[in-house]
Amino acid sequence: MANNESNPRKDLDESCVFCLIPHNRDEVTTVIKQDEELVCFSDIYPAAPHHYLVVPREHILSCRSLNRRNIDLVERMAKFGKEVLCEQGITDLKDVRLGFHQPPFISVDHLHLHVLAPASQISSYMEYKFTPGTDRFIIVSLADTFSSSLSYIIIMLASASVSSASSGTRSRGQQTQ
Repeated sequence: MANNESNPRKDLDESCVFCLIPHNRDEVTTVIKQDEELVCFSDIYPAAPHHYLVVPREHILSCRSLNRRNIDLVERMAKFGKEVLCEQGITDLKDVRLGFHQPPFISVDHLHLHVLAPASQISSYMEYKFTPGTDRFIIVSLADTFSSSLSYIIIMLASASVSSASSGTRSRGQQTQ
């Protein structure tokens, strides 16, 4: 697909700040950790004492662009975020929250995993943005059953996108995607 509008994935979008950071084109952001695929840096509006973003170098629009082929990528993103927390001195990995905002609740159209710790110290005025089980925030589990949990999330997102696109409406009890 040559047209970037129809292709939600590409290597670099010059207008995307989360593409510029991993390609060393942002002079303000300090990269905490990086490898050939992922980059981690601090969120500019931290909601917890440790609030990092893990982004792929490849431009992927959002978690809605994911499918089953991306399970390994999201697992690597979660593992990368967990490694950063450990390197920053976080030892209680039970008090951690990882997840994605989904459209329309994202501020940058580039897939980014929020890594927050301690989750018990998420600021009260920002808590609504990171509440598990809401349409706003899709959590990523660090459990051993991560692949099946992520498969469920991806299937849920995909089916909701198809449902809302085909019906154009939603009932009061239906989740907004």
